[in-house]
Amino acid sequence: MSARLDWEDPTLREWDCTVLSSDPEAGIVLDRSAFYPGGGGQPPDHGVLLWQGVQTRIVDSRKGDAISGRPSYLIPAPGDPVPPAGTTVRGAIDDERRSTLMRTHSGLHILCGTVFRDFGALVTGGNMQPGEARMDFNLPEVPPGFKQSLEDAVNAEIAADRKIVARILPRDEALQIPTLVRTQDALPPLGEPEIRVIDIVGLDVQADGGTHVASTAQVGRVEVVKVESKGRQNRRVRIRLAPA
Repeated sequence: MSARLDWEDPTLREWDCTVLSSDPEAGIVLDRSAFYPGGGGQPPDHGVLLWQGVQTRIVDSRKGDAISGRPSYLIPAPGDPVPPAGTTVRGAIDDERRSTLMRTHSGLHILCGTVFRDFGALVTGGNMQPGEARMDFNLPEVPPGFKQSLEDAVNAEIAADRKIVARILPRDEALQIPTLVRTQDALPPLGEPEIRVIDIVGLDVQADGGTHVASTAQVGRVEVVKVESKGRQNRRVRIRLAPA
């Protein structure tokens, strides 16, 4: 498996590494990678590999599987040259895309924690793109003024500048956290001896494999764009990062 530099340091944007395997169709496997491979609603990183005066654009990736031993791999832009196995390359991530996704993802966790704290509602679905996202909740009824009061509550948590801490815990220890899984129909990651947990200190703790900012204040202001009814039991909340 490739070393997960995106977990070790989510602020890392450039690093040196070695190509373990390479194919224009099957993708590129690195010995160490800071590319987030996608998952949990967060899209994968984009960027480039630089090698011997050549640039390979990375436009997608696929997540590996520790149980089967299948590594994560990068997908090059069609027609771009790919570095052969054994080549030393320099990876570079699209900083604006990654940084905006980190803020967006942390904003979703703040939203999730706020709704769970105030309404006890579990998540039934979600998705994000850089700067905007939606999350669905098992929330049959909402009070008058819900949209504005929710926006105010989320931004109060952002202003509180709570630390956001990533930890990898032994499975048995992680399963003792009552809020580990906030998605209604999901189960804790199966077969993994360790589980990665994101802790917004004092607000939200749950299993998550994505990249996040270091504190809620780094998210910036969030706007609740729309609250929609998606069936008798579900409400969809759409958010976006407010302009700086």
